[in-house]
Amino acid sequence: QVQLVESGGGLVQPGGSVRLSCAASGSIFLINAMGWYRQAPGKQRELVADISRGGRTNYADSVKGRFTISRDNAKNTVYLQMNSLKPEDTAVYYCNANVREWSRTALADYDHWGQGTQVTVSS
Repeated sequence: QVQLVESGGGLVQPGGSVRLSCAASGSIFLINAMGWYRQAPGKQRELVADISRGGRTNYADSVKGRFTISRDNAKNTVYLQMNSLKPEDTAVYYCNANVREWSRTALADYDHWGQGTQVTVSS
């Protein structure tokens, strides 16, 4: 069983910063890509940023230059540093990890999601 636990959300003023963390635990052989998604009320969940095990990053156009994703493989943790926040960044942010796990007698890759953390950007 693999669990992802997010932390760091909250209320922040426009122009402010917040850092999200997501720690994975459980029966992990290794973690492939990790990422952050968000879902605003009435909208579909969208990719914010993701990072490969080797550190290659990918960002949504709307957050390029403002958000930075990073990870610590030794701690099975991914971070999202969000700067210059805008009201349109308000959403529930979800952590995602593609985890290689033992499935009976073989290794297999599975996607896991965190429970979500609310980020509200408002004055």
